[in-house]
Amino acid sequence: MYAIIKNGGKQYKVQEGDILDIDYLGKPAKEKIELKDILAINDGELKLADKLGNAKVQAEVILDGTGTNRAKKIIIYKKRRRKDSKLKRGFRRSFTKIKITKIAA
Repeated sequence: MYAIIKNGGKQYKVQEGDILDIDYLGKPAKEKIELKDILAINDGELKLADKLGNAKVQAEVILDGTGTNRAKKIIIYKKRRRKDSKLKRGFRRSFTKIKITKIAA
């Protein structure tokens, strides 16, 4: 059984026991959360979001993103040729690490 959930503009395919990094939620470690933005669930047959009703995915926060859990830096570099114009910026995304505990259809 798996579910397709949406968080932070991204879609994730999850099963029970999966660990994934989602956008920062501001929740402390070991707190239970429910993800209700579900696009599809497959438990033998595929059910899309319009047929699900009150389906939810339960998860537990493993690590919160209080400045220590940050992704690798992404470098944004823009250069306009022959114009002596350069711009270099960096970005690090804070994330929350969660473990999927239950998928309820």
